[in-house]
Amino acid sequence: MHWQTTRFTLALSARPLVMGIVNVTPDSFSDGGQHGERRAAIAHCEQLLREGADILDIGGESSRPGAPSLMDDEEWSRIADVLAAALQLGVPVSVDSCKPEVMRRALDMGVDIINDIQALQRPGAVELLARHGQAGVCLMHMRGEPATMQGLVDYRDIVSEVAEFLTVRVRELRAAGIAPGRIVLDPGYGFAKTPEQNFELLRHQAQLTALGHPLLIGWSRKSSLGTLTGRPVGERLAASLAAALAAVSHGARVVRVHDVAPTVDALKVWAAAGGAGAAIVDNAPNESGGCSR
Repeated sequence: MHWQTTRFTLALSARPLVMGIVNVTPDSFSDGGQHGERRAAIAHCEQLLREGADILDIGGESSRPGAPSLMDDEEWSRIADVLAAALQLGVPVSVDSCKPEVMRRALDMGVDIINDIQALQRPGAVELLARHGQAGVCLMHMRGEPATMQGLVDYRDIVSEVAEFLTVRVRELRAAGIAPGRIVLDPGYGFAKTPEQNFELLRHQAQLTALGHPLLIGWSRKSSLGTLTGRPVGERLAASLAAALAAVSHGARVVRVHDVAPTVDALKVWAAAGGAGAAIVDNAPNESGGCSR
């Protein structure tokens, strides 16, 4: 099992990959403003790599519940210099965006992965990825927009409806000529789901592996963990680690986290105790010898 990206082929069979979150935003739910300035964001990228991150996921727009949308140029101005610096660090770089114009600029720069909370549903997004023949993509389940999603939680069967949505999105990408090895799926914990629905989905997450694509999950510091434990966002490390381990035990191959070092340690213990294998980056370039443009 591999995930094909612009510059790297990520092997997903030895241990889970850790994707480190770099929010270049003033208003993200747990670390807004901490890395909003270029120098601070680049330093954070370097710190996450020292802690053991396999992938850097860089975003310039908050997707917290109720967050307003940015104009393309504003989002790009936040992340352009950080992406350029991160691409020199020798690891896969992901851009967290749902805007086709931001995606286009990032892919033209050489970014490895598009991580889209709207699963390439905006006009032109699928065609853009089809033109960039090796870039990886993560398709996430969500309803509506961040500003409206928490009012869209009327599911008959959360697991089957998430699976159906992701199946339809994969079918559209495949019809556009996007190879299956480029596609990873995200159930979208915390997006248009109640805490009870998030945990129901987690309990049955292994059913989503039947869709035939690796799973990427993001539980880090999320409000459902606060609802369950009563902890504020700054005190959710233990809950985040427990959720990440539960997710990989139920088939996740990539975990997207704020707290890289503790997650890496927790996964080492999980693996030593007999956790079912997962993934490591093959840092050799693709056979093409570098970035696909």
